[in-house]
Amino acid sequence: MSANSVRDQEVKLMSRISTLAFKSIFPVTMVAALVFPTQGYSQKQNFQPPVDQAVYIIKPSDTDSRIRNFDAPNYVILNKGISDRAQLVIFMPGTSGKPRNTPFFTVISDLGYRIINLEYNDAPAVNVVCPKDPDPDCSANFRQDRIYGGKVSSHTGTPPPETIMNRITKLLKYLVQHNPQEHWAGYLVNGKPDWSRIVVCGLSQGAGMAAYIAKHQAVARVVLFSSPADFVLERAMPDGDSPAAWLKMSSATPMDRWYAEYHARERATTRLQRAYHALGIPEDHIFVFDLDLQVGSAHKGDNPFHGSTITNTGYSQKWRSMFGFSLK
Repeated sequence: MSANSVRDQEVKLMSRISTLAFKSIFPVTMVAALVFPTQGYSQKQNFQPPVDQAVYIIKPSDTDSRIRNFDAPNYVILNKGISDRAQLVIFMPGTSGKPRNTPFFTVISDLGYRIINLEYNDAPAVNVVCPKDPDPDCSANFRQDRIYGGKVSSHTGTPPPETIMNRITKLLKYLVQHNPQEHWAGYLVNGKPDWSRIVVCGLSQGAGMAAYIAKHQAVARVVLFSSPADFVLERAMPDGDSPAAWLKMSSATPMDRWYAEYHARERATTRLQRAYHALGIPEDHIFVFDLDLQVGSAHKGDNPFHGSTITNTGYSQKWRSMFGFSLK
């Protein structure tokens, strides 16, 4: 049975059964989303996906049985009837974040994109590990290992099945097999992701992964939320550190396809400004977010504005500007 058929059945049953009952009847690996509390919103609020939005929930281990770790479900989000010419957004959450469906993704899908909110190896964070390592290439090796594998970092040693590249590839192949009517095969070329049709995006550590991919692959667009801020310690520098060398390397993705933001009140503002300059992102492609936290926001701690940039719906128009539009 296709994922769309499952979703149609769920819509008919929603008025009669509870979320718990539904989960006990249908497998979690491929169902339409019901009502999920979303990170960054008040616990009193629930997000209900639009009726015309399909949401498939697929565990990484169901796409490749060799995946053992970081196996929270991926979320695949698209509007019904979307063109098979649509570009695909691959979003990677921040450290310890788990894929979800939120209003942020509704805004993006309404622009005409398909979306994969990807589960990946996100702990520990690169900026927790590498500042303690004197190797100036620590963050580059760290990201290289988690994305492509090869044990180039002494801190990670990501098994080949666990890499971001394998997770993306196997998920696309899974969708091709289970949803052939949606033309997922169009995002693969010779069994590998067709980056010319893919937008890479993320928050925090996930944005750093997106940036690293865009340096090595010519993607359709790259959209960065509050990262990467990779740095190396240098006592001679005014602030005691400088942007990591990989941020300055040449980019396979043309710079007019790069977009980024940071919140004016988040903790690493200065570091992010320097990193975006090192990346070479055009000034008019860098957005400064500055809204207060929403009432009831779940963002706490010493850096609450950091994650608010993808949960505060007051930024909807800026999100649209950063993502432009796809083919509907």
